[in-house]
Amino acid sequence: MSFQTLNLDARLLRALADAGYAEATPVQQQAITPALAGGDLMVSAKTGSGKTASFALPALSRILAARDDPNGKRVAGPRVLVLTPTRELAMQVARATSDYGRHVPGLKVATVVGGVPYGAQLKALRGPLDILIATPGRLIDHMGTRAAVLSNVQLLVLDEADRMLDMGFIEDIHRIAAATPAARQTLMYSATFGGPVGRLAEELMRNPGRVDVASHTDAHADIEQRLHWADDQSHKNALLDHILTERSVEQALVFTSTQRDADWLADRLADMGHAVASLHGGLPQGRRNRVLQGLRTRELRVLVATDVAARGIDVPTISHVINYGLPMKAEDYVHRIGRTGRAGRAGLAVTLAERRDAGMIQRIQRFTTQRMPVATIVGLEPKREEPKPMLARSMPGKPGTGARPGGKSFGPRADGRSFKPAGKTFSKAPPRAR
Repeated sequence: MSFQTLNLDARLLRALADAGYAEATPVQQQAITPALAGGDLMVSAKTGSGKTASFALPALSRILAARDDPNGKRVAGPRVLVLTPTRELAMQVARATSDYGRHVPGLKVATVVGGVPYGAQLKALRGPLDILIATPGRLIDHMGTRAAVLSNVQLLVLDEADRMLDMGFIEDIHRIAAATPAARQTLMYSATFGGPVGRLAEELMRNPGRVDVASHTDAHADIEQRLHWADDQSHKNALLDHILTERSVEQALVFTSTQRDADWLADRLADMGHAVASLHGGLPQGRRNRVLQGLRTRELRVLVATDVAARGIDVPTISHVINYGLPMKAEDYVHRIGRTGRAGRAGLAVTLAERRDAGMIQRIQRFTTQRMPVATIVGLEPKREEPKPMLARSMPGKPGTGARPGGKSFGPRADGRSFKPAGKTFSKAPPRAR
């Protein structure tokens, strides 16, 4: 379906054409029209589906309507508020919104996120502002000092609402929503609307419509999945080293379970000559920005990251996602592998698992209702047998909770505190033969 059929303003269509977008994705086709009509909306769509545009374009339509109203005037605070779980996702949404709004006269988009000095944020909140994109914790800080005025918000967007609840932001979300007008429009995006997310939707929304484009059980058509069993950490390291030396690797995103592991593994790979950096919630925002820029400009070939830090990364040249440490929840596996196979490219998702990970592998397969094909590398075959309990269960099955027994996370906490990072930021490898 062409964007021309979605009743969008000509200035937005021009921006989409400038960016090379001609056809709307399924989530854009189904969500934009009801969002433009002003109704509340609950949207389920997988990562990489184009969901940002599905709420950014209706948001910009509101701004244009206000600009074109001869009796309209600038109001205090933003007309549109977008809440995201992480800094990276907030910045990605801000970039996309600014791109789509490049022909909106005088558009003002601001981000309010943790890990950034307050001064610039205070200046942005004081001046004319159309769209505010924020993480809940930092926005609550600004509300406490009355710097953030939300009394004129017409549209509230909750992006990755399930993730925000996982991070403990439920009370912050309620407080923020209570500071906005009751007559506002609310759009909520989540991988699932069961349990706490469903209850939150009931509390914040009025007769919402429902868009369900893709569930977690949908196959990732452009992503090949493989499972390698490792006898121990030494064997797992050898498997990782072999995979990263393959010519097919354009850029690789390697996931670890903790910040500490991310720094340690990045240091190890740097010592081997890889162009690598770590990315996690314990890094200062400026350093995180430099790492992400290095990934986009391809100065980095390998990024070692934790789940929270990698949310919002959209780099089409990531050819491989490697699960060095398994996720804490089965849902996060889907978000991880969705970082590859983007923009029509093929991707490979490799999971390196030890016997102690068998329960988590089973939960992931039950959650996705898909098996990960077991693979081996010549000369690095496991000496131990594959775990039998995992193989004996029938597929598909009822999705599990994804909780990993005894697992610990060193990621960012809801109170904003995190562990001090260690290790190298950046290591440039010598040119590789092509």
